[in-house]
Amino acid sequence: MDEDFFDQTTDVRETGASSDKLSEAIRCAQQNLLRLQNSEGYWAGELFVDSTLCSDYVLFMHWDGNVDPVLQEKCVQHIRRRQLDDGGWNIYEDGPSEINATVKAYFALKLAGHTPDSPWMREARATVLRLGGIPRMNTYAKLYLALLGQFPWKLLPTIPVELVLLPNWLFFNIYEMSSWSRAMLMPLAIINHFKPVRQLPAEKQLHELWPVGTEPSELKPGLDLSLTWKNLTVQFSAALKILDWLAWLPGRQFALKKAKAWMTERMGEGSDGLAAIFPAILNSIIALKACGTPVDDPLLQKAVRDFENLFVEDPHDFRIAPCVSPVWDTAINLIALTESGLDPKHPALTRAANWLAEKEVRIRGDWMHKNPHAEASGWAFEFNNVYYPDTDDTAMVLMAMRLVEPAKREELKELFERALPWQLSFQCKDGGWGAFDKEVTKRWLEDIPFADHNAMLDPTCSDLTGRTLELLGYIGYSRRSSVVQRALHQIKTTQEHDGSWYGRWGVNY
Repeated sequence: MDEDFFDQTTDVRETGASSDKLSEAIRCAQQNLLRLQNSEGYWAGELFVDSTLCSDYVLFMHWDGNVDPVLQEKCVQHIRRRQLDDGGWNIYEDGPSEINATVKAYFALKLAGHTPDSPWMREARATVLRLGGIPRMNTYAKLYLALLGQFPWKLLPTIPVELVLLPNWLFFNIYEMSSWSRAMLMPLAIINHFKPVRQLPAEKQLHELWPVGTEPSELKPGLDLSLTWKNLTVQFSAALKILDWLAWLPGRQFALKKAKAWMTERMGEGSDGLAAIFPAILNSIIALKACGTPVDDPLLQKAVRDFENLFVEDPHDFRIAPCVSPVWDTAINLIALTESGLDPKHPALTRAANWLAEKEVRIRGDWMHKNPHAEASGWAFEFNNVYYPDTDDTAMVLMAMRLVEPAKREELKELFERALPWQLSFQCKDGGWGAFDKEVTKRWLEDIPFADHNAMLDPTCSDLTGRTLELLGYIGYSRRSSVVQRALHQIKTTQEHDGSWYGRWGVNY
């Protein structure tokens, strides 16, 4: 690593783009960013997503039997504003109607009192049926219907709590799944054990969203004896159904206790809810309630507060964020301000750098099960998420920290000496970097019946690899090193025929 990497900055004033108009635009943008900085030193933007979060919350309130009419109406207005011309709801901007989002939105509106003969409900129902109806939904969406008695539990794939007991050396265990799948599945396994159902009155049910003539038997996978991973996992899942029929399961209570302990450990101090993301937090609240946790339990109350911290109280459009992003936002704003010419010694940049330094994660979280690196470091996306730092935020933070003028240069150097080896330790066999774990790439796991959310793995990808290479370039890391050469190979081999690279986040390209 170049000893003078702290001094390697880029100043747009040296690029020749010196027109008065451009300079004024840059100055105004800088002032706006400084205005938006929190007094503690961080920036936090907002992540906008689809209507399913508000839909899920309405469903949860009705399952819980504790409906806040004001919050419900705010959610309903949010859902109604996002209905498309064809009557459905999408999951990304300008995208087509999507079956899971549309059924959830319809159900939320119906639970809130919108009658099926309302014009917008008729249009939504027509779109649901055009897309195949309830049978076409994915497992996670069907599970929310099962909680409210609108899908049979017996037709959902079994998620046994015994998963938590599988040893790490086994070809399949919970650490072979992506961190976000793991955080969703463990509370779902607890819920799967109890199978809690809130019975709804007839006028609130969803009979009209089943295609005419649909029979439950049609929803069961057919018997296929061909030797493919998909068929084997489907038949194995069917065999697991025996667990649901047995009145006595040796070890079940022990597994249940271990699963709950795994979940609650990751909901406590240092975490803004389980994995600090909407689905896992909501699932953990449902799981605690399914276990009979009293409402005044401190951990349940904390989980509810963590969940409510995702509410965006916009008077014009209440909405729920999937998570928060202060670490990423602070790092990228620090880079933008310094590279656009703001003095690296500016107090705002010092506050930002100090805040980022304090957010370094120093405990060995879930990543340690696939990565034996000894010393913990790294940064997570959110305010507090100590079990799940990620390589993307870590690379961005280190790129930002190299630009500031540290008051204590030696401390910043020590931070780099911890964090850079941590980042490099996640390089996978193909030369690339995944996000949260190392070598979580077993493709056959995508054929597991409850893996139909298309996020079971944490594969290497070109944007995370590129971000790490960008960092290494800035700090003078040797181009001839095997780390860089392997990463370059991964970048070259993942370029698509049209010249683009497929990325990890958002709309991907």
